[in-house]
Amino acid sequence: MTQPLAGLRVLDLGTRIAAPFCAGLLGEMGADVIKIEQPGTGDFMREIGPFVAPEGGGDPYSLFWAVEGRGRRSVALDLRKPDGQDVFRRLAATADVVVENFRPGTLEKWNVAPADLDPRLVVVRISMFGQDGPNRFRGGLDRVGIGFGGLMHLTGYPDRPPLRVGVTISDYLTGVFAAHAAVAALYRRDAGQDPSHRGKGCVIDAALYGSVLRILEWTLAAYDRLGVVREREGNRLANSAPLDNYPTADGKHICIVAGSDANFARLCAAMEREDLVTDPRFAKLADRAARGDEINGLVADWTRTLDAVEIERRCVEHDVPVATAYSAREIFADAHIAARGDLVSIDDPVIGPIRQQAPYPRFAGEAASVPNGAPRLGEHTDAVLHEMLDLSAEEIAALRASGAVA
Repeated sequence: MTQPLAGLRVLDLGTRIAAPFCAGLLGEMGADVIKIEQPGTGDFMREIGPFVAPEGGGDPYSLFWAVEGRGRRSVALDLRKPDGQDVFRRLAATADVVVENFRPGTLEKWNVAPADLDPRLVVVRISMFGQDGPNRFRGGLDRVGIGFGGLMHLTGYPDRPPLRVGVTISDYLTGVFAAHAAVAALYRRDAGQDPSHRGKGCVIDAALYGSVLRILEWTLAAYDRLGVVREREGNRLANSAPLDNYPTADGKHICIVAGSDANFARLCAAMEREDLVTDPRFAKLADRAARGDEINGLVADWTRTLDAVEIERRCVEHDVPVATAYSAREIFADAHIAARGDLVSIDDPVIGPIRQQAPYPRFAGEAASVPNGAPRLGEHTDAVLHEMLDLSAEEIAALRASGAVA
């Protein structure tokens, strides 16, 4: 079955996470993604652990790369060399989207900035602080994004230092937002209602911290109108209870969300504590929120007496929103995840079949696609240059001799 973005071509100039993830999302919707990598080193994700030893020997192989490098072809092309820059400009003329995440000014220095490329291109430029503003030349990674964007201040417990989220969230969020913007830009170019943009590309300016700002809910509006500085609340909320990640008898944690009056009544039934529903201390949401420590403590006393699976069974039976805090072990064992095909086996060219997360989201009623495994560095250089630029073997050999390709 043909995928929605089949026929589009994306050049992925990125390294590490945000830009490659943006390109990868487009690839998982059917776009042909060509990864442009520096000869000899390639994407930095190839060097991020954990590592696994390939069967039959060889250098340690990055499982990070096995996941985030999938679904694309690799061309080893040196953009620091004039011949490499010329090849890239020619490749870009056959593409629809270019995605990069170098510091502002880098593509200009290499003579492959948007102004040097085909004006039909949609160029996604991801950076720490954006393409303009006083901080534009500062570098940074995910933690800078969540710090500057305001998320780190909200993460953790009020009596402890701020925490990072468990994954590199600003990179992934920025990749998602940028992919969404790229599809919108392509629609405007090819089918939009504004004739002044028909046939024209654009530059998408995506700052890592900006994606974090966008998900801050009411945080900034409350400061603007009320002078309220939102603070860390841990797993609880000041305006809702009971709600927490509660300890279980088998050493796990289970999230129960029962702030509303209806869900609270259902939880009380699951706990066999219907008396709490009529207790005046907990009659309404505002009452329970005011006595959050007390009501959350009562729920925790109950969860400590049972294993997580039994707590979840009782809550589901009474229609209480609940989830065990899954580790990878539980994800692999869960029947629902298996039934929906949320894990797929990717045939990696270095380490063979490896199960990892499936493309997301899916199109209902359509067969899910399985991406190709992450390519070896420069694995497709010759094929792509011949296919897209009609270069002969002799011409490619000459470029290789000059160091422009590998």
